Amino acid sequence: MSEVAGRMSIQVGAHYLEKEPGGTGVLLSGVPGLLAGRVCVGGAAGGAAARLAMGIEAIVTVLDRSLPRLDELDCRYRAQLNTVYSTVDAVERHVADADLVIGSVLVSGAAAPKVVAEEMIKSMRPGSVVVDTAIDQGGCFETSRPTSHDDPFYTKHAVVHYCVTNMPGAVAQTSTFALNNATMPYTLKLAGLGWKKAFLSDPGFLEGLNVHERKATYEAIAEAVGMDYTPREEVL
Repeated sequence: MSEVAGRMSIQVGAHYLEKEPGGTGVLLSGVPGLLAGRVCVGGAAGGAAARLAMGIEAIVTVLDRSLPRLDELDCRYRAQLNTVYSTVDAVERHVADADLVIGSVLVSGAAAPKVVAEEMIKSMRPGSVVVDTAIDQGGCFETSRPTSHDDPFYTKHAVVHYCVTNMPGAVAQTSTFALNNATMPYTLKLAGLGWKKAFLSDPGFLEGLNVHERKATYEAIAEAVGMDYTPREEVL
């Protein structure tokens, strides 16, 4: 679902930059004679957001600590995309300069790290927008708090925050079919082999086993909930 959330983040971010919900009134694509809006994507997991933002001709920067991932993005998009190694100084500078910041920093199975501090949010121009796609895992902005589709945004330090949990729920038809496409091969394998043989036959599938017989088999989850970690191979 990260692909759907990433694409949606640009769509909703562009909307909340409009004046009516409290944004600056910036058009991300710009017009002849004016610069396009600046989009900052935190985390290479936000590749879908970056692609869509580039598609509407915004000025896009991706910050991440994975040099191989940044190299991959740089080779793929060349001058269309700015890639920056994520340091505190780099995050401060690019967040302050952005019209729209997409938070997509995720740690598999664990709470998202707080990458953007409250002081950085205060440095943004009034009416700028932040979209936290990591909110389902606690969010990666210090100023983030969960919102809903019924009440999707709030303003803090004059910056519009969109932090809807389950963002893909707004486009339920697309999300459902996308999820089905991703999970169907695993469902068929479970049905054909049984759960234990299915896990043992596919190391990637085995990575999805988080808890078994009251034992936490995913290390990050065990740490987050205060349980002892048990390797998957031991429980199977």
